[in-house]
Formats: sequence, C-alpha cells, structure tokens
Amino acid sequence: MKIKSLILFFFLGLSSVVKAQDPIFTQYFMVPETLNPGFTGFMETTTAGILHRTQWPDLNFRVDTDYAFINSWFDEANSGVGISILNHREKFTDYNFTTANINYAYRVQLNDNWFFRPAIQIGFGNKSYGFQNIILEDQINIGQGIINPTSVDPLLLNNKINFFDFSAGMLFNNEEAWFGASLKHINKPNISYAGEGNLPLEMFFSANAGYEFLLGDYIDITYFPYETKMLLTTNFMSQGEYSRWDFGTGLVFKRFFFGVSAATNPGKKAMNSHFLTSINAFGGLQYEHFKFGYSYDFNTSKIGKTGGVYELSVIYQFDLEPRCFGCPNYY
Repeated sequence: MKIKSLILFFFLGLSSVVKAQDPIFTQYFMVPETLNPGFTGFMETTTAGILHRTQWPDLNFRVDTDYAFINSWFDEANSGVGISILNHREKFTDYNFTTANINYAYRVQLNDNWFFRPAIQIGFGNKSYGFQNIILEDQINIGQGIINPTSVDPLLLNNKINFFDFSAGMLFNNEEAWFGASLKHINKPNISYAGEGNLPLEMFFSANAGYEFLLGDYIDITYFPYETKMLLTTNFMSQGEYSRWDFGTGLVFKRFFFGVSAATNPGKKAMNSHFLTSINAFGGLQYEHFKFGYSYDFNTSKIGKTGGVYELSVIYQFDLEPRCFGCPNYY
C-alpha cells in the first residue's frame, strides 16, 4: 500500500501541474498575440515571428516554451487572420503541451482616432506525460523478481490527450495607445488523463494596456534624439487560483530599444509567497524588416539559484510601411 500511496501522491501532484497557469511571456508586448487574438493583423500587413522562453535552466524543473505565428490583413474584408503554434515542455515530468490555433479579428472604426477589434481563436491541443516510465503496484511480482508489462490498476492513465479549445478577445486602439482583454479556454476542455475522469482546463483571463508617446513632448531630452519614444505597458492575468500582474516601461529609439518590467503576484496564496517575483530587463533592435528582442528575468523570491528566465524573439514585418494610414507600430 505504501507504493500505491506514493503513486497516488504523484498523480495528485500532476493534477496540480495540469491546473497551473498557461505559459506567460515577459515579451508579451513584442508578440501580443500570445495573450489576445485581437492583435491579429494589428499592423494591417503580413507579420511572422517566433518567441522562445527558457525558465529556471539551473533546476531540474526547467521549462521551455516556443511560440510561432504568422498573420495577415485582408483589407477587402476589414479583417485580420492568423495561425499560431505554442509548445510547452517540462524537463522533470516530461510534460508536453502543444496547441495550434486559428485567429480572426475584425476592425470597427469608432471615430477618427479609435478602433475596436473583436476577435476569436479556435484551436486544437495535445497534452502528454511520460507515464510509460511509471511502475504500478500490480506490475511488481516480488516472488519471481520481475516487473509485469501490463496492469489492471484503475490509476493507469492515458499518455496523451487531445482537445478542442475556444477563446475570444477584444481590443481598443489608436495611434498611441491600446487596451484590451481576452478569455481563453471558454469551453473548459476536459484535460484529465484518466479515461473516465473530468478535469476542466481553467479559463485564462488577461487584461492589457499600453501607451507610447514622444518623450520630448513632456520633458527636455537634450541628450536623446527628438524621435525618442517611451512605452508604458501593463498586463494582468488570472487563471484558477493563480494571478499575475506585470508592468513596465521602455525607451524606443530609431533602431533599438531597452527597458525594464516587474512581475508581481497580487494573489499571494501562500504565507511565504512574495508580491514581487522578478525584475525583468529587456532590449532589442530593428534592422530593416526584422525586429530582435531579448529579455532576462532576475528572480526576487527565495526559490534559490534558478538561472533566471530568458527569452529570445525574432519578428519579420513584410511591409516596412503598413498599407494603412496611421497604423500603430508599437516597438
């Protein structure tokens, strides 16, 4: 029974992992499609990119996440359409999550300056664990000293599950600012590995906003070019019992940018949890059609030596000057 209890404890631990947060990127402002499908076709041109994230490389709990996307604008339909793929991998558990999504956003002009972009996202997901490496109680034959290859244990789980996913978002923007919100996993797909189990994937809520302006319009910038801009950005996320609030600022020059943001834990579910979880430095450059970004998260909690979190992003914009007049071009 001791072995059975250990196995049960392990599976309960897996359940808590399953109900954890969706992957969250520090560079959400570089690739906002990761949070809100309302950004699909936002530049009203064709844009493609990849974003890689590695979390805690010095621990056994290393997590790698990749996001790739391409979206385009169809002026005759006043719509943006895109495709995205997300892959999330954990080293310790062999947990692997992959989802492919189709995004659609429609643009509504509210007045001379503001636009409203409602959007939907439809996806197909796959999750898997390395359950084939687990030995259950009835597989152990002590008398013969062998391990049986099969089991009738009711805890025997599927290695993989597939599910459909549905999300929606909305976005308001003008040439200088945006604010929006999204809700993922609206249909709460069943992600239980047990054949008769029912474990709904928690809905993921995100609210984000940003404001970019010429710095010289507010202060004397003797030592900076006049076209220097400042970006203020914030993003709140909540999923189940977990929540996170990021906010940051950056300076944007003609060819490069740099800044800092902070990740906080406003919920503080545990007594020893920290409000400020990391300080994140980011920077990058733009060269012709390409934008390159890099960020590093400095851990501020007492979790120990983790190696931090770093992200790399590469974005390609097919048209240097979008076809529309006054399209926002944040970063």
